[in-house]
Amino acid sequence: MTNTELFATCWTTAGDTSPLEPDQRSPVDFRTRVEAASAAGFSGAGFLYVDLLEAEQTYGLNGMRAILADNGITRWETELLTDWWPDAPTRKVSDEQRTGMLRLIEALAGHDLKIGPDESGNPWDRERWAEEFARLAGQTADVGARLAIEFLPWSNLPTIGDGLALVEAAGHPAGGLIIDNWHIERAGTSHDEVAACPVERIVGVELSDADATVVGTFVEDTVFNRRLCGQGDFDLRGLIAALRQAGWTGPWGVEILSSTYRKLPVAEAARQAYESAKAILDS
Repeated sequence: MTNTELFATCWTTAGDTSPLEPDQRSPVDFRTRVEAASAAGFSGAGFLYVDLLEAEQTYGLNGMRAILADNGITRWETELLTDWWPDAPTRKVSDEQRTGMLRLIEALAGHDLKIGPDESGNPWDRERWAEEFARLAGQTADVGARLAIEFLPWSNLPTIGDGLALVEAAGHPAGGLIIDNWHIERAGTSHDEVAACPVERIVGVELSDADATVVGTFVEDTVFNRRLCGQGDFDLRGLIAALRQAGWTGPWGVEILSSTYRKLPVAEAARQAYESAKAILDS
């Protein structure tokens, strides 16, 4: 039987906030988010690091463990570590965040640490990046998790091929990719290329939908205009078939960001995200 287990990524339950806000913290309490994800049918959930720190202050590590366990959330991830590469402008702050993220992953049995590429447009050295990626992957493996980098069409890693080249150069078994179908579609990546991705290099998958036309910049479009699965123009079924051909069996992440979606009560937002993605996966 095909696995259709679903995972609510960070922004799917974050409520009225976004990656473009000066303060990205979710206005929704950790317990409320976990309960909403579970009630909708999700078995996993994602959180910003800053939201996990707030949850720790409120509930403590034991309380957080109990909330996850009581709601059947068996997989969770934290994001988004940036400036982890050599000579990054805020590397000192990034290293502090890295230490904190790894601490929480180990304490709460997290599944993966999600990191981002460089969106600055500055020159970069793939060999030095690969060395640092391998080091971070090793640190993540030491706490029982995997390291996942998300390629972005406007970054120094714009395609799945670019992301895979970095991961393969690093060569650490704990390192891999987050494959977000929005980024696949906007970069013009073929489904054949997705199907050819080694499954051992896929750490996570994220599904959403959108209109064929980009409104504004790529960043603005991805933050303000995503749609629920099946409500846009993306070939989600084709992408899912390509991932299954690659050997991916799930879980399937759902990442919905839009100016209208984030205004919904979190329980209703989670329900709509789950049901729309499940319908596509089951079809």
